Amino acid sequence: MPWFQLKNPEAVISPSLLFYKERIENNIRNMINIAGDADRLIPHVKTHKTSEIVRIQLEQGISKYKCATIAEAEMLAASGAKWILLAYQMVGPNITRLFKLREIYPYVVFSSLIDNEKSASDLNAASLDNGMISTVFLDVNNGMNRSGHITDETILSLYRNLTGLSHVTVTGIHVYDGHIRNGEFTERKLAVDEAFDKVLPLFDLVRNDIGSEPMVIAGGSPSFTVHAMRPNVYLSPGTNVLWDWGYGDRFDGQPFEHAAVILTRVISKPTHGMVTIDLGHKAIAAENPIENRLKLLNLHGYTVLSQSEEHGVLEVSSDIWDSIEIGHVLYAIPYHVCPTVALHDFATVIENGNIVAEWKITARSRRITI
Repeated sequence: MPWFQLKNPEAVISPSLLFYKERIENNIRNMINIAGDADRLIPHVKTHKTSEIVRIQLEQGISKYKCATIAEAEMLAASGAKWILLAYQMVGPNITRLFKLREIYPYVVFSSLIDNEKSASDLNAASLDNGMISTVFLDVNNGMNRSGHITDETILSLYRNLTGLSHVTVTGIHVYDGHIRNGEFTERKLAVDEAFDKVLPLFDLVRNDIGSEPMVIAGGSPSFTVHAMRPNVYLSPGTNVLWDWGYGDRFDGQPFEHAAVILTRVISKPTHGMVTIDLGHKAIAAENPIENRLKLLNLHGYTVLSQSEEHGVLEVSSDIWDSIEIGHVLYAIPYHVCPTVALHDFATVIENGNIVAEWKITARSRRITI
């Protein structure tokens, strides 16, 4: 029986998100093996947003985590995490929410990112008002151009500004290079190393200032295996825990298994050669072109023609069309698993083809209690 196939698919509504527990556990073990030590890992939870996966990681010795939202941070703290980096710059009400979170979980170390003096000043003022010291990571833009301070001489001035604030402490440096996606490892390593070298002057400044190596968190899933070769660097892969079609078909040297699938069913055969499934863009990430949204594991020779909110329309050959029945179960790997998971309230957990549990995607909400 194929690894993705359920023994009792009739017990699962469609479309539904399926998590394959053994594969998740194996992916986490592979992450640790690549890192060489669980303590080097700071995995991003944006991919799965699920307490049960955090607890599996905790059991395997991973103690530090990265997230993007206050809800994800709250989920992490409630799951038992004691060290959490909000890999996002706090603005507006999220600053207040962060302090509320710290009040509820005083034994958890929460940090956030800073890439400019205004945000640093706002956080320092809020920290003063709340009688707390805030820990931050200086966010560096080494080529992605999404957030972070550019790697010119002014970044050294920003660091000096941060060290002069009364209620903000610089814990380390955050360098995310998600723009580097070369498929072949040697080319990817060359690009990652070139971008990382731009940040070395900042490392030298911090080292001279504090008298020791700064805590550096580098990369994401694509560059994970490159930065793992670099000593004294913490690693923050995210997608690796579930893996997806987009990364799995692109990067060599990454020994991860697909661990998340969408179960869908045929709901109509509107005309000869066309099949409609109940997998619309409310159930699978739709930011990519129509041909790059899903990969069906148990159907071949199809073309995805269109997708609406609740429908996906496929073109198939005559012989396939004749063999498909209404209600036929199909299994789809998403091209991008992170936003796909965020579309579902829960995941049905599978072991050896059997349904064994249901896990709530707790942090898909923008707000849990705070």
